[in-house]
Amino acid sequence: MNKRIILTGALFGLIAVILGAFGAHGLENKISEDSLDNWKTAVSYQFYHTFAILYLATFSRAKNGLINFAFLTFTLGILLFSGSLYLLSTREITSLKASFLGPITPIGGLMFILGWISLFIATIRHK
Repeated sequence: MNKRIILTGALFGLIAVILGAFGAHGLENKISEDSLDNWKTAVSYQFYHTFAILYLATFSRAKNGLINFAFLTFTLGILLFSGSLYLLSTREITSLKASFLGPITPIGGLMFILGWISLFIATIRHK
């Protein structure tokens, strides 16, 4: 068991539940439908990659560099992809000048892709 991986996954799961509930109950009728859809996308991708992070804990004894890389890229992906979407979704109510965030979202998506590639290769190499 890798405590760091499990704790990170648990924290991201907790935050995803809180932000999902906030989006459903606190943002409804306060932001546009498109922004609310973006918020839901951020929550969904955070959940998907939270589960992926928790799955990485099954490899924790392997001390595999690819697993560590997947953990890092999934974590960065959640922070960059979902984080930027959360901020972009709430621009209407925060007046945040967030034009710099637009390019951050695809970088987060790239981190997710790299994490999945890394997990794929690690699984092939795992004995």
